[in-house]
Amino acid sequence: MATDEQALHDVVEHTAAILTAAGFPKQPARVLMALTVSTTGGLTAQELSEQLGVSAAAISGAVRYLQTIGIVRRLSQTGSRRDRYELPENAWYTALTSESPIYGVLAAQADAGVAAIDDPSSVATARLTEMARFYRFLETRMPQLLIEWEAVRNRID
Repeated sequence: MATDEQALHDVVEHTAAILTAAGFPKQPARVLMALTVSTTGGLTAQELSEQLGVSAAAISGAVRYLQTIGIVRRLSQTGSRRDRYELPENAWYTALTSESPIYGVLAAQADAGVAAIDDPSSVATARLTEMARFYRFLETRMPQLLIEWEAVRNRID
């Protein structure tokens, strides 16, 4: 139990709002943050629903999304029909290491846009070319960044 429940609630909601502003879906962001600050190691759908003040359907959709991207796992509880949802260890970068081809796909889409425009002097061509270069850069750098993060994460200060 947190010393200041209201402050913790504000952290959950403000961080979820930041994630949403960055493009993460709203309810999954709220569920992710509620699980992040959970002191019990996980929460049931009912607990999440009560804590966040949303319907069971909203929780179901949110956890399904989070499971799909590998940030949340569902665990059966012995002797109960209710499942518990938890964050796996390293949840914050699990989605980045799950062999996701997102950067390459975005670069390829930018290339397709360049081909569709077919005008090397177009400002749109310049923007799309920059987009493709950026995502290819991320695609090549992300594996090394994750290795570096793991070293920092495991370092004992």
